[in-house]
Amino acid sequence: MIGQLEFYWDVHLWPRLQGLTDEEYLWEPAEGAWTVRRDSIGRIAVDHEEPVPDPPPVTTIAWRLVHIGVSCFATRVSAFFGDGSVPDDADMFDPRHIPAELPGTAADGLAFLEHWYHRWIEAIRGLSEDELNQPLGPKGAYFADDTMLALIALIAHVNRETIHHGAEISLLRDLHRAGVAG
Repeated sequence: MIGQLEFYWDVHLWPRLQGLTDEEYLWEPAEGAWTVRRDSIGRIAVDHEEPVPDPPPVTTIAWRLVHIGVSCFATRVSAFFGDGSVPDDADMFDPRHIPAELPGTAADGLAFLEHWYHRWIEAIRGLSEDELNQPLGPKGAYFADDTMLALIALIAHVNRETIHHGAEISLLRDLHRAGVAG
């Protein structure tokens, strides 16, 4: 299952992201699209509402790229392989795992995604078969009884989430290039 994500990254997603411009990154293909933008104190924030509207808003490449970087990789690296800067009582959904600095440009977005992807891959590649098959425990929240292998591929579907949003990013790039108006 680890190889599936690596193959997708190396052959499909990462090559498709090369040359991403700020115009594409922040292009809002529909009115009311969710994106990343500066908040009242000047930090980059990701648009979001709870509960998520039905249907959810269209999102920008920036929103999806940051979503993959944060939700698929960074928060899980922090929760399960972190440096101890987040308290042990924080499960993988705790917002304290979200990196303080989020990317507002295409170049920063690509660097952010690449950094967290490699941290995730290195961490899970370093697990033994026994570690892959151990329950996540409290850090897994409502997936506590599931294994790390299940987190990677089956239950929380890191691979499928990455592939799903990566395909949407590719489609948005195609639509932008084709000059499709919002």
